Amino acid sequence: MKKNIVLTIALVIVLFSGLTTRVSACTNVLVSSGASADGSVMISYLADAGGFMDPLYFYPGGEYGPEDSLEIYSWHTNALLGKIPQVPRTYRVIGNMNEHQVAIGETTFTGREELHGGNGFIDYGAMMYTALQRAKTAREAIEIMTGLVEDYGYKSTGESFSIADKNEAWIMEFIGKGEHGEGAVWVAARVPDGYIAAHANHARVRQIDWNDTENWMWSDDLVDFAREMGWFGKDQPKEEFSFVDAYSPDNPISLLLCEGRVWSVFNRAAPSKEFSPDFWRCVEGADPYPLFVKPDEKVTVEAMIGFVRDHFHDTPFYTGEGYAAGPYNNPYRWRPLVFELEDDEEDITYSWERTISQPQTGFSFISQARNWLPDPIGGIFWYGVDDTYSNAYMPLYMGMMEPPKSLITGNIIDFDWDSAFWVFNLVANYAYGLYNYIIEDIKEVQVDVENRSHAMTSAVDRAAQALYETDQEIMKEYLTDFSVNNAEYTVQRWRELGYHIFSKYNDRYIRTEDELRPWPEGVGYPQEHLRRVMDKRPGYYEVRWREKGEETY
Repeated sequence: MKKNIVLTIALVIVLFSGLTTRVSACTNVLVSSGASADGSVMISYLADAGGFMDPLYFYPGGEYGPEDSLEIYSWHTNALLGKIPQVPRTYRVIGNMNEHQVAIGETTFTGREELHGGNGFIDYGAMMYTALQRAKTAREAIEIMTGLVEDYGYKSTGESFSIADKNEAWIMEFIGKGEHGEGAVWVAARVPDGYIAAHANHARVRQIDWNDTENWMWSDDLVDFAREMGWFGKDQPKEEFSFVDAYSPDNPISLLLCEGRVWSVFNRAAPSKEFSPDFWRCVEGADPYPLFVKPDEKVTVEAMIGFVRDHFHDTPFYTGEGYAAGPYNNPYRWRPLVFELEDDEEDITYSWERTISQPQTGFSFISQARNWLPDPIGGIFWYGVDDTYSNAYMPLYMGMMEPPKSLITGNIIDFDWDSAFWVFNLVANYAYGLYNYIIEDIKEVQVDVENRSHAMTSAVDRAAQALYETDQEIMKEYLTDFSVNNAEYTVQRWRELGYHIFSKYNDRYIRTEDELRPWPEGVGYPQEHLRRVMDKRPGYYEVRWREKGEETY
């Protein structure tokens, strides 16, 4: 028996309140079985925060005795947050999905400042990973997560959770009571079959169906606590209650930076609905986006990946064009996103757009749960590191018994070619300086390795099913070999891509042929950029004879 089992919960809690410029940028998409092309249940999660790196979480599971305990540590400080009793049996967890195909993601919406802090020691990371170790279903995960906070108190700010298994997907809005009470208030809603949902650092549950206790769950004091705090009228009927209005009211910053990403997902998934951008563009009186949307077409894994690779493409808000994108059409805006101009006569706050794809993504995933297959085969964790637009998603089967070395190697301080995180980061960061050229080289390899993965998983499914019927230990070895080897193959292709683009675009030339004495073409600048430079210093760059006494600078 192991005593005092240590679980280090990796958290990146970035407060998002008022007009703060240091914000998290996570995005989740939830797809019900009836909305997916093959009947699988899927969720996505982008773990975004500046300076963030977290190796693939791999927990083997185990059996414990009544005297065993679980110590929970803060990732930020490594301080002991508390200790809870261990359960007799825990399950293998790979990333944010466990061996029973339960997956959990989150986005931080922070919520009312009065509810920050608290006397408890359970934070949202502890909720997620403890539930993954212990839950066989999404409903059981919700029960475990809320039970932990009820027993030990809550330490984080407002969270939206995505919780899924092989049959259902749930969105749960959750916030503590700060110094105003014990535990937390929360509401959870099952994504209706045939529909999808999304959330991105902004609370989204408004009206609640109080009569549908099969598909809705909530804390007993959800409404009463809001009444006590004065955020919902004592005489207002419960049917008018809105979680968003009570616990995380809309403000222009949250709409611009958060609801815009929800709009982007819905706009791509259901273009026939013609969702107006007015709400996220802060038009007063605009209707909020619905909690659930029926997609125009059934969603594939590839489509899910497409949802999280987004810079507002094919909309007026596309960030890869215009002067702000620079001469090479870089779709990113470097932090801080929210800023002021020193020479403004009035106090004006500005903000860049915030796209779903972000440079500071530590890791992301698409979880795919399939109820028609045994759990070791049915659960696939499509995992990627760094910027979603320039990464590659690698399928990791839940039957995998050990992780790929490159996915558990490295730290945020020391560059390491053996670490997938640093390999993908180096390639992406090199691309940012010459984006419209280099991204095409990246996408070529991206398509190649991901098409290979999708094709191979179809074959692996069939072979693994045959082994499941004959020898499950060999099946686990087979799924491990495929998951590990395919991931390491992908990382190696990215190393080779790095070597290629470093030499191809050396000194900002473009080498188009493999010759030892080439005459490469320089990248130059687009006409729009050149014109703006000339306008800033009229006449300075003109090549001509100048008259004596004419200004030369």
